[in-house]
Order: sequence, then C-alpha cells, then structure tokens
Amino acid sequence: MEIAHVRILRLATGTALSMWVSQAVGWDLSFIAPVMTLFILALPLPALTLAMGIKFLAAMTLSMYASLLLLPWLLDYQLIGLLLLILALYWSFYFTAKGGSPVLGTFVTVGIALSTAVGSVSLDATLMLINGLIMNATIGIVFVWIAHALVPDALAGGFPGPAAGKPRDAAGPDLAEARWSALRSTMIVFPVAFWFMLSGASTAYVPVMIKVASMGQQATNEGARLAGRSLIMSTIIGGFGAIIGWNVLKVVPELSVYALLVALGALVFGRRIFQGKGMHPDAGTWSYGYLTMIVILAPAVMDASSGSSADAAFWSRLLMFVLATLYGVAAVYVVDAFRPPHAGRRAEQAGRS
Repeated sequence: MEIAHVRILRLATGTALSMWVSQAVGWDLSFIAPVMTLFILALPLPALTLAMGIKFLAAMTLSMYASLLLLPWLLDYQLIGLLLLILALYWSFYFTAKGGSPVLGTFVTVGIALSTAVGSVSLDATLMLINGLIMNATIGIVFVWIAHALVPDALAGGFPGPAAGKPRDAAGPDLAEARWSALRSTMIVFPVAFWFMLSGASTAYVPVMIKVASMGQQATNEGARLAGRSLIMSTIIGGFGAIIGWNVLKVVPELSVYALLVALGALVFGRRIFQGKGMHPDAGTWSYGYLTMIVILAPAVMDASSGSSADAAFWSRLLMFVLATLYGVAAVYVVDAFRPPHAGRRAEQAGRS
C-alpha cells in the first residue's frame, strides 16, 4: 500500500471514529472533536508524541484564557481592546506565515476568535465554551493516536513520512511576505469576529467562527488569485458534501450511517489531500473543504437530535458560510490591491509551484 493511501485511510478512520463516539456520548460542542482530529490527520505528520499533543492543547488553552484578559478592555475601553485583539490575531497568522506549525496556528486563532466573540456577550458562556473546546481538543488528539495505532505507517513499509506538508525554502521564509500575508488574514477574520461581538447570539455562531478562523489560516502564504480560488472552492465542495450528507441522513437518520458518510467524505476528499510521499498541490483547498462539510453538517445533526428546526438551521448556516466566504474573497483582493506590484510575485510563483 502506498503511503498516500495509508494516510487517506487513516484520515477516514480517525475522523469517523471521533465523530461516532462524540455524537454517541453527546457532550457540549461534541462536533469539534472530529474537527480537531481532522486538522492533524489531514497533514502528512508522523504519529504525535505525547509532548507534541500537550503542546497543541497548551497553545489552545493559553490563547483562550489569555484572550479573557482582553475582555475588560473590549468592554470598557473598546478602541484599545480592539487594537489588542487585532494584534493577537495578527500574531497567530504571522506565526504560521513565517513557517510555524499550521495546526498550532489554527488552534491559537480559533481560541482567540471564539473566546473574545462569545466573551463579549457572556463571561459564563465563554468559560463553558473554553472548557468544551479543551475537552474536545483533547478527545480529538486521542483519536489521532487511535487512528495511527489502527492504520500505522508500517502498512506502507514503515515509511516515516515528512515532518510537514511542503518543504521549507532553503533560504528561509520571506518575512516581508509573511507580514503582508498575516495582515491579509487578519483582515479576513477580524471584521467577522467584530460583527459576532456585536451580536447577542455569538454562541450560536461557533461553527461559522471556526470556518472563518480557518479561512484566515487558509489564505496564509498564498497569492490573491490562489487564495480567492481556494476559499471559494473549499466552500463549494464542502457545502456540496454537506448537502448530500444531510439529505441521506434525512432518509436514514442513523449514527452509523452518519459516521460512514464522514468516512466516505475523507476517502473522496483525501485523494486531493495526499499524493505520493507528501501533499497534493490542491491539498489546502480540499482539506478545508472537508472541514467545511463537517462544520456545516454536524451542528445540523445535533439540532435534529435536540428537536430543533434542523432543516432551516442547516440552510441558514450554509448561507452564512457562503456569505463569509464571499466576504473573505473580497477582503483578499481589497487588501492585495494596496500591495506594491512586485511584492506579491513570489507568493504567486510559490503557489503555482
């Protein structure tokens, strides 16, 4: 078996098992556990060490609790608080843009965005959200280890796999490009987070905020044309997958069928995530598309189990994803319009290569 096939099968196994267990138990925000599993298994990483798993959890925990320090400023000194929030988001994107771990950067971005958006509405809700995210992130990482145990690299002859998706430039990252990329990603996420802060129902928008935070990371280190195309395509393919899954579940509303749909999504999307010994050229688009499918579909399934108007909520959430994506694409082009003509050349060339 080729190493790419092993990774696809592991992505399907780990994400589906994480989804099945989380939905069977049904704790708060349980759909986030498979999202965390997906984040890690969608990269050609070796099995996580205990130290690395703790590092990911510590990054998310510290970012969320540190974000609570922004709340007094956001509530009482709004301008200063907003500037501090912009700096915090900028740093999380700059960390990834200059070569840091995309998983770690995404964990930090999600933590900052969610804790401040919900915290501006209710501190109690924020503490519940933080506890729920930490628990789900922990369970998600546990299923990463389970997936590696069930589908080890030994199936491909013990191939260890690279430590990251794309090899780094031997000359090191272009820090000017990294700063510009981080600024653009901040402009994608911050206005949406600010809008949620003004809303009285921020907790209901957690799935959308996860998508928006991931959009910022998705646009990192890409030229405007490539970033815009990736954002649109990931939403289209993820939304299409969610619509198919939702209609199947309306006919056969069984947990096992749900988990099998999640596994099938990984098998289909995984062919465009992994290729050869590394990543497919369109890996970012398809991995975020798979993320979009789960983040749209899973809350709707939870709504159905609680007796809510799940069908209306599904289509409403899908519309919000589309609107957020269109805004993200517009933000990419507006920000890059102010970039010097020669500054984005290297990012475009790197994306095409």
